[in-house]
Amino acid sequence: MNLDKDNFAKYDLIIPQGTQVVLLDKIKILNENNFQPKGTVGKIVELPIDAFHSYKIEFLDQSFAMANRQDFSIRKHFQSEQSGLISQLENFALYDFVIYRCVVGSRAFGLDDENSDTDLRGIYLPSAEIHWSMFGVSEQLENKETEECYWELQKFLILALKANPNILECLYTPLVEYADDLAQELLAQRSIFLSKLVYQTYNGYVMSQFKKLEQDLRSSGEIRWKHAMHLIRLLLQGIEILREGDLIVRVSENREKLLAIKSGETDWKEVNEWRLLLHKDFETAFAETKLPERPNYEKANAFLIRARKSKVKND
Repeated sequence: MNLDKDNFAKYDLIIPQGTQVVLLDKIKILNENNFQPKGTVGKIVELPIDAFHSYKIEFLDQSFAMANRQDFSIRKHFQSEQSGLISQLENFALYDFVIYRCVVGSRAFGLDDENSDTDLRGIYLPSAEIHWSMFGVSEQLENKETEECYWELQKFLILALKANPNILECLYTPLVEYADDLAQELLAQRSIFLSKLVYQTYNGYVMSQFKKLEQDLRSSGEIRWKHAMHLIRLLLQGIEILREGDLIVRVSENREKLLAIKSGETDWKEVNEWRLLLHKDFETAFAETKLPERPNYEKANAFLIRARKSKVKND
Protein backbone atom coordinates (compact mmCIF):
# COMPACT_ATOMS: atom_id res chain seq x y z
CA MET A 1 0.00 0.00 0.00
CA ASN A 2 1.65 3.24 -1.11
CA LEU A 3 1.44 6.49 0.78
CA ASP A 4 0.33 9.13 -1.72
CA LYS A 5 0.72 12.84 -1.26
CA ASP A 6 -3.01 13.35 -0.63
CA ASN A 7 -2.61 11.40 2.61
CA PHE A 8 0.64 13.07 3.62
CA ALA A 9 -1.02 15.59 5.96
CA LYS A 10 -2.58 12.77 7.96
CA TYR A 11 0.67 10.84 8.36
CA ASP A 12 3.32 13.56 8.27
CA LEU A 13 4.76 12.90 11.75
CA ILE A 14 7.43 10.23 12.10
CA ILE A 15 6.42 7.70 14.78
CA PRO A 16 9.22 7.19 17.37
CA GLN A 17 11.30 4.03 17.48
CA GLY A 18 10.00 1.58 20.09
CA THR A 19 6.32 2.50 19.59
CA GLN A 20 3.94 -0.46 19.66
CA VAL A 21 1.68 -0.68 16.61
CA VAL A 22 -1.22 -2.77 15.27
CA LEU A 23 -1.33 -3.93 11.64
CA LEU A 24 -4.37 -2.71 9.70
CA ASP A 25 -3.80 -5.25 6.91
CA LYS A 26 -1.72 -8.39 6.43
CA ILE A 27 1.99 -7.67 5.83
CA LYS A 28 4.58 -9.90 4.17
CA ILE A 29 7.32 -11.09 6.50
CA LEU A 30 10.84 -10.15 5.39
CA ASN A 31 12.73 -12.97 3.65
CA GLU A 32 9.72 -15.32 3.92
CA ASN A 33 6.66 -16.20 1.87
CA ASN A 34 4.42 -15.90 4.93
CA PHE A 35 2.39 -12.94 6.20
CA GLN A 36 1.68 -11.38 9.56
CA PRO A 37 -2.13 -11.13 9.76
CA LYS A 38 -4.23 -8.02 10.28
CA GLY A 39 -4.41 -7.10 13.97
CA THR A 40 -0.91 -8.34 14.83
CA VAL A 41 0.96 -6.23 17.38
CA GLY A 42 4.57 -5.26 16.66
CA LYS A 43 7.22 -2.71 17.61
CA ILE A 44 8.92 -0.13 15.40
CA VAL A 45 12.65 -0.87 15.29
CA GLU A 46 13.81 1.27 12.34
CA LEU A 47 12.50 4.63 11.14
CA PRO A 48 11.93 5.79 7.55
CA ILE A 49 13.79 8.74 6.08
CA ASP A 50 10.46 10.54 5.59
CA ALA A 51 6.68 9.93 5.63
CA PHE A 52 6.74 8.35 2.16
CA HIS A 53 9.03 5.45 3.11
CA SER A 54 8.59 2.32 5.22
CA TYR A 55 9.08 1.50 8.88
CA LYS A 56 10.73 -1.73 9.98
CA ILE A 57 8.55 -3.56 12.49
CA GLU A 58 9.53 -6.46 14.75
CA PHE A 59 6.92 -8.95 15.97
CA LEU A 60 6.72 -11.22 19.02
CA ASP A 61 7.94 -14.24 16.99
CA GLN A 62 11.09 -12.18 16.19
CA SER A 63 10.14 -11.85 12.51
CA PHE A 64 10.32 -8.49 10.73
CA ALA A 65 8.28 -6.64 8.09
CA MET A 66 8.38 -3.31 6.28
CA ALA A 67 5.20 -1.23 6.52
CA ASN A 68 4.08 2.21 5.38
CA ARG A 69 2.46 4.55 7.90
CA GLN A 70 -1.08 3.89 6.69
CA ASP A 71 -0.57 0.12 7.08
CA PHE A 72 -0.62 0.31 10.87
CA SER A 73 -2.10 2.20 13.81
CA ILE A 74 -0.40 3.15 17.07
CA ARG A 75 -1.62 0.56 19.57
CA LYS A 76 -2.99 3.06 22.11
CA HIS A 77 -4.86 4.90 19.38
CA PHE A 78 -6.15 1.65 17.94
CA GLN A 79 -7.65 0.63 21.28
CA SER A 80 -9.45 3.95 21.64
CA GLU A 81 -10.70 3.79 18.06
CA GLN A 82 -12.01 0.25 18.48
CA SER A 83 -13.74 1.08 21.76
CA GLY A 84 -15.63 3.85 19.98
CA LEU A 85 -14.37 6.61 22.28
CA ILE A 86 -12.72 8.73 19.58
CA SER A 87 -15.49 8.46 17.00
CA GLN A 88 -18.20 9.15 19.57
CA LEU A 89 -16.39 12.19 20.95
CA GLU A 90 -16.12 13.64 17.44
CA ASN A 91 -19.90 13.29 17.10
CA PHE A 92 -20.47 15.70 19.97
CA ALA A 93 -19.45 18.79 17.91
CA LEU A 94 -17.64 20.37 20.85
CA TYR A 95 -17.20 23.68 19.02
CA ASP A 96 -20.95 24.17 19.52
CA PHE A 97 -20.23 24.57 23.24
CA VAL A 98 -18.01 27.66 22.89
CA ILE A 99 -19.19 30.26 25.41
CA TYR A 100 -16.50 32.87 24.76
CA ARG A 101 -14.65 33.87 21.59
CA CYS A 102 -12.22 36.77 21.28
CA VAL A 103 -9.40 38.09 19.09
CA VAL A 104 -5.90 38.13 20.58
CA GLY A 105 -2.38 38.66 19.25
CA SER A 106 -1.19 41.51 17.07
CA ARG A 107 -4.70 42.65 16.12
CA ALA A 108 -5.68 42.98 19.77
CA PHE A 109 -2.42 44.79 20.57
CA GLY A 110 -2.90 47.21 17.68
CA LEU A 111 0.41 45.99 16.23
CA ASP A 112 -0.99 44.19 13.19
CA ASP A 113 -0.18 44.68 9.52
CA GLU A 114 -1.56 43.33 6.25
CA ASN A 115 0.13 39.95 6.89
CA SER A 116 -1.19 39.46 10.40
CA ASP A 117 -3.46 36.52 11.17
CA THR A 118 -6.69 36.83 13.13
CA ASP A 119 -6.06 34.68 16.19
CA LEU A 120 -9.26 33.50 17.87
CA ARG A 121 -9.19 32.21 21.45
CA GLY A 122 -11.76 31.46 24.07
CA ILE A 123 -13.57 29.02 26.32
CA TYR A 124 -15.85 26.07 25.75
CA LEU A 125 -18.15 24.44 28.30
CA PRO A 126 -19.70 21.12 27.25
CA SER A 127 -22.86 19.71 28.79
CA ALA A 128 -22.63 17.71 32.01
CA GLU A 129 -23.78 14.63 30.10
CA ILE A 130 -20.69 14.76 27.88
CA HIS A 131 -18.37 15.73 30.71
CA TRP A 132 -19.48 12.85 32.91
CA SER A 133 -19.53 10.32 30.09
CA MET A 134 -16.92 7.68 29.28
CA PHE A 135 -15.69 9.89 26.46
CA GLY A 136 -14.65 12.82 28.64
CA VAL A 137 -13.66 16.15 27.12
CA SER A 138 -10.42 17.62 25.81
CA GLU A 139 -8.72 20.36 27.78
CA GLN A 140 -8.23 22.24 24.52
CA LEU A 141 -9.86 22.46 21.10
CA GLU A 142 -7.56 23.70 18.35
CA ASN A 143 -8.03 24.34 14.65
CA LYS A 144 -4.77 25.51 13.07
CA GLU A 145 -6.41 26.24 9.72
CA THR A 146 -8.73 28.84 11.24
CA GLU A 147 -6.25 29.98 13.93
CA GLU A 148 -8.74 29.03 16.67
CA CYS A 149 -8.08 27.63 20.14
CA TYR A 150 -10.56 27.14 22.98
CA TRP A 151 -9.84 25.89 26.47
CA GLU A 152 -12.30 23.85 28.50
CA LEU A 153 -13.50 26.13 31.31
CA GLN A 154 -11.66 24.43 34.18
CA LYS A 155 -8.36 24.44 32.27
CA PHE A 156 -8.87 28.10 31.35
CA LEU A 157 -9.48 29.07 34.99
CA ILE A 158 -6.44 27.16 36.21
CA LEU A 159 -4.21 28.93 33.68
CA ALA A 160 -5.76 32.28 34.60
CA LEU A 161 -5.07 31.64 38.30
CA LYS A 162 -1.43 31.01 37.36
CA ALA A 163 -1.36 34.43 35.61
CA ASN A 164 -0.64 32.89 32.22
CA PRO A 165 -0.10 35.93 29.93
CA ASN A 166 -1.99 34.38 27.00
CA ILE A 167 -5.03 33.69 29.18
CA LEU A 168 -4.99 37.12 30.83
CA GLU A 169 -4.87 38.57 27.31
CA CYS A 170 -8.07 36.65 26.50
CA LEU A 171 -9.78 38.11 29.55
CA TYR A 172 -8.73 41.69 28.83
CA THR A 173 -8.76 41.94 25.03
CA PRO A 174 -11.03 44.68 23.68
CA LEU A 175 -11.95 42.50 20.69
CA VAL A 176 -14.69 40.20 21.97
CA GLU A 177 -16.65 38.40 19.26
CA TYR A 178 -19.02 36.40 21.45
CA ALA A 179 -19.70 36.03 25.16
CA ASP A 180 -22.74 34.27 26.61
CA ASP A 181 -24.11 35.13 30.06
CA LEU A 182 -21.59 32.93 31.87
CA ALA A 183 -18.66 34.42 29.96
CA GLN A 184 -19.90 37.94 30.70
CA GLU A 185 -20.08 37.04 34.39
CA LEU A 186 -16.48 35.84 34.24
CA LEU A 187 -15.30 38.99 32.45
CA ALA A 188 -17.01 41.14 35.09
CA GLN A 189 -14.80 39.58 37.79
CA ARG A 190 -11.59 39.08 35.80
CA SER A 191 -9.59 41.10 38.34
CA ILE A 192 -9.71 38.08 40.69
CA PHE A 193 -6.91 36.56 38.57
CA LEU A 194 -4.48 39.46 39.05
CA SER A 195 -1.98 38.97 41.85
CA LYS A 196 1.73 39.12 42.57
CA LEU A 197 2.07 35.88 40.61
CA VAL A 198 2.11 38.13 37.53
CA TYR A 199 5.69 39.07 38.42
CA GLN A 200 6.95 35.48 38.39
CA THR A 201 4.95 34.37 35.35
CA TYR A 202 5.75 37.32 33.12
CA ASN A 203 9.39 37.19 34.19
CA GLY A 204 9.52 33.53 33.20
CA TYR A 205 8.08 34.24 29.75
CA VAL A 206 10.47 37.16 29.20
CA MET A 207 13.52 35.17 30.28
CA SER A 208 12.55 32.31 27.97
CA GLN A 209 12.07 34.68 25.06
CA PHE A 210 15.38 36.44 25.75
CA LYS A 211 17.22 33.12 25.88
CA LYS A 212 15.85 32.20 22.43
CA LEU A 213 16.93 35.56 21.02
CA GLU A 214 20.45 35.12 22.39
CA GLN A 215 20.61 31.65 20.82
CA ASP A 216 19.57 33.17 17.49
CA LEU A 217 22.36 35.71 17.74
CA ARG A 218 24.95 33.04 18.52
CA SER A 219 23.82 30.61 15.84
CA SER A 220 22.94 32.90 12.94
CA GLY A 221 23.67 36.47 13.98
CA GLU A 222 20.03 37.28 13.20
CA ILE A 223 17.20 38.36 15.49
CA ARG A 224 13.57 37.34 15.14
CA TRP A 225 12.34 40.88 15.56
CA LYS A 226 8.72 39.97 16.19
CA HIS A 227 9.85 37.96 19.22
CA ALA A 228 11.98 40.85 20.43
CA MET A 229 8.96 43.14 20.17
CA HIS A 230 6.82 40.77 22.24
CA LEU A 231 9.54 40.49 24.88
CA ILE A 232 9.37 44.25 25.40
CA ARG A 233 5.56 44.23 25.23
CA LEU A 234 5.35 41.60 27.98
CA LEU A 235 7.57 43.66 30.24
CA LEU A 236 5.50 46.81 29.63
CA GLN A 237 2.26 44.97 30.35
CA GLY A 238 3.66 43.22 33.43
CA ILE A 239 4.71 46.58 34.85
CA GLU A 240 1.26 48.02 34.12
CA ILE A 241 -0.56 45.16 35.86
CA LEU A 242 1.56 45.50 39.00
CA ARG A 243 1.23 49.28 39.13
CA GLU A 244 -2.37 49.79 38.01
CA GLY A 245 -4.04 46.48 38.86
CA ASP A 246 -5.29 46.36 35.28
CA LEU A 247 -4.19 45.11 31.87
CA ILE A 248 -4.62 47.34 28.82
CA VAL A 249 -4.05 44.94 25.94
CA ARG A 250 -4.14 47.52 23.17
CA VAL A 251 -0.78 49.25 22.88
CA SER A 252 -0.90 53.04 22.64
CA GLU A 253 1.95 55.05 24.15
CA ASN A 254 4.74 52.72 22.97
CA ARG A 255 3.10 51.55 19.75
CA GLU A 256 5.52 53.22 17.31
CA LYS A 257 8.59 52.06 19.22
CA LEU A 258 7.30 48.50 19.28
CA LEU A 259 6.52 48.56 15.57
CA ALA A 260 10.03 49.85 14.90
CA ILE A 261 11.42 46.80 16.73
CA LYS A 262 9.08 44.47 14.82
CA SER A 263 10.29 45.83 11.48
CA GLY A 264 13.96 45.59 12.48
CA GLU A 265 14.49 49.36 12.36
CA THR A 266 15.83 49.40 15.93
CA ASP A 267 19.20 47.73 16.50
CA TRP A 268 19.53 44.99 19.07
CA LYS A 269 21.78 47.03 21.38
CA GLU A 270 19.08 49.67 21.78
CA VAL A 271 16.38 47.04 22.32
CA ASN A 272 18.48 45.30 24.97
CA GLU A 273 19.16 48.58 26.79
CA TRP A 274 15.41 49.23 26.90
CA ARG A 275 14.87 45.69 28.19
CA LEU A 276 17.30 46.22 31.07
CA LEU A 277 15.62 49.51 32.05
CA LEU A 278 12.21 47.86 31.97
CA HIS A 279 13.47 45.04 34.18
CA LYS A 280 14.39 47.62 36.83
CA ASP A 281 10.94 49.18 36.52
CA PHE A 282 9.42 45.71 36.83
CA GLU A 283 11.34 45.07 40.07
CA THR A 284 10.21 48.41 41.48
CA ALA A 285 6.60 47.83 40.46
CA PHE A 286 6.67 44.43 42.17
CA ALA A 287 8.07 45.91 45.38
CA GLU A 288 5.37 48.61 45.42
CA THR A 289 2.35 46.75 44.02
CA LYS A 290 -0.93 46.68 45.91
CA LEU A 291 -2.01 43.45 44.26
CA PRO A 292 -2.74 40.51 46.61
CA GLU A 293 -0.21 37.76 47.21
CA ARG A 294 -2.38 35.25 45.38
CA PRO A 295 -5.40 35.28 43.08
CA ASN A 296 -8.89 34.64 44.43
CA TYR A 297 -9.10 30.87 44.13
CA GLU A 298 -12.35 30.76 46.09
CA LYS A 299 -14.26 32.99 43.68
CA ALA A 300 -12.84 31.15 40.67
CA ASN A 301 -13.89 27.82 42.15
CA ALA A 302 -17.37 29.10 43.00
CA PHE A 303 -17.78 30.33 39.43
CA LEU A 304 -16.69 26.97 38.02
CA ILE A 305 -19.24 25.12 40.17
CA ARG A 306 -22.06 27.48 39.11
CA ALA A 307 -21.06 27.08 35.47
CA ARG A 308 -20.95 23.29 35.76
CA LYS A 309 -24.38 23.22 37.44
CA SER A 310 -25.83 25.34 34.66
CA LYS A 311 -24.99 22.59 32.19
CA VAL A 312 -26.94 19.91 34.05
CA LYS A 313 -30.23 19.13 32.33
CA ASN A 314 -33.37 19.97 34.27
CA ASP A 315 -35.41 16.79 33.78
